[in-house]
Amino acid sequence: MPIRIDDELPAKQSLEMENIFVMSNKRADTQDIRPLKIIILNLMPTKLETETQLLRLLSNSPLQLDVDFLQVASHEAKNVSKSHMDKFYYTFNEVKDNRYDGMIITGAPVEQMEFEEVDYWDELCTIMEWSKTNVYSVWHICWGAQAALYYHYGIKKYPMEQKLFGVFGHKCLDDTHPLMRGLDDIYYVPHSRHTEVRMNDIATIKDLQIISYSPEAGVHIISDMQCRMFFVTGHSEYDRDTLAKEYFRDKAKGLDIEIPYNYYPNDDERLVPRMTWKGTANLLFNNWLNYFVYQKTPYDLNTL
Repeated sequence: MPIRIDDELPAKQSLEMENIFVMSNKRADTQDIRPLKIIILNLMPTKLETETQLLRLLSNSPLQLDVDFLQVASHEAKNVSKSHMDKFYYTFNEVKDNRYDGMIITGAPVEQMEFEEVDYWDELCTIMEWSKTNVYSVWHICWGAQAALYYHYGIKKYPMEQKLFGVFGHKCLDDTHPLMRGLDDIYYVPHSRHTEVRMNDIATIKDLQIISYSPEAGVHIISDMQCRMFFVTGHSEYDRDTLAKEYFRDKAKGLDIEIPYNYYPNDDERLVPRMTWKGTANLLFNNWLNYFVYQKTPYDLNTL
């Protein structure tokens, strides 16, 4: 089944070129079903790429989805036109009375700042508090996960001696958890971050469960016990070349950047990177949508 997005969103053309079924608003309005309502708070600077990455994964499902994009009004996006943001993104004031089946809060390139130093921190806290009553299940990614763990549970992030950068193997810590269904014993996910949350801190919170872990990358997925909130430290939504773009960008700036771990064949940056996480990404997003959004959310969102 398709996702329903604005006909003029740039991601629509990209997805259609990949033979991904994207439904126009006009066609969707003729169908007598209730689609799942999903809202994406996109904090990434590469807004258009992130839109396409997330919509690609959300579309690989038998469910029809209505997707809205949300921005923070207290921060001006610098890498995308104002006209794009005005046309395709809502502000919190415009959606605060709405209710959603699911929400995604992305990462952001601010992890080396203290949370309270981020210019939109207060607004983000308001949105995260709102999500507890107006959204059934929330999927937090990378810095978005760290921010939510700090806001909801007081869990701190710690600077790492060296940037965690590459594709790392992970293993499931709860084989019975529906989110992990279909995943291999060792599955791979990209990471790109300077900070981490620590297992010992999370273990002190009775309402949290660590679902998966990497010996090299640390904690990967955390869930609250009601499975209403998921905190994911990696970037399974990344494209094949996302790490490469970051690597060559930082290298061109003269920054101290190591070649991404377990990414290029023979660590040769001239070769096409291996994409070893595509199946994992699709399973994680499908399992979240199926088991924790579609099967759990009430038909009438006003009863949330």
